[in-house]
Amino acid sequence: MIQRFRNRIDAGRRLAERLRQYGGRRDVIVLALPRGGVPVGFEVSRELGVPLDVFVVRKLGLPWQEELAIGALASGGVRILDEDLIRVAGVSAEDLERITDAESRELERRERLYRGDRPFPDLSGKTVILVDDGLATGSTMRAAVTALRQEGPARVVVAVPVAAPETCDAFRDIADEVVCAATPEPFRAVSLWYEDFSQTTDEDVHRLLDQSLAASERSFAGSA
Repeated sequence: MIQRFRNRIDAGRRLAERLRQYGGRRDVIVLALPRGGVPVGFEVSRELGVPLDVFVVRKLGLPWQEELAIGALASGGVRILDEDLIRVAGVSAEDLERITDAESRELERRERLYRGDRPFPDLSGKTVILVDDGLATGSTMRAAVTALRQEGPARVVVAVPVAAPETCDAFRDIADEVVCAATPEPFRAVSLWYEDFSQTTDEDVHRLLDQSLAASERSFAGSA
């Protein structure tokens, strides 16, 4: 019987146990998917002693079926498009630009809110641990991995506390490593595997990122 997580803090700490080999390495960074992935990523980064940042991903939805992604925008100015689906669905260039403009504004708003004036980190040659609070269909995480590859990391690790078994397995084709702490069957929904799955706010994300940055700066000063 799989034990439910008390909350995202508990989930992050338990996930970190599965990632111990990455602890204390200067080439490792945790990127969390906001909002729910940030409390999990915060605990992972703290337990491993590595930096934390956010990787904001906005799906570009089909105009008449928004849950179906025809592409995505991500931190670092990356845009990826499913050209085949766009062609088959008959999405016009005007519709595509309208959707992109709207999602770009939202992505920029979140970037400013979460990161402030801090630049997006240089991921070239890094091992990036992409963290969320769980995977159901995995569509947002899949977009994140695809976009992240454009930033030139040496290794992409997808890490979540809980996932549908088939979704976890599917990521082995696109990530260098996949760590799903629990893969219950039947799965049904991410929220069912948390005792407390209350919403993470924008303020929570900003606060946790600031705390992580302050901790990293103290650590750097101490080792200088």
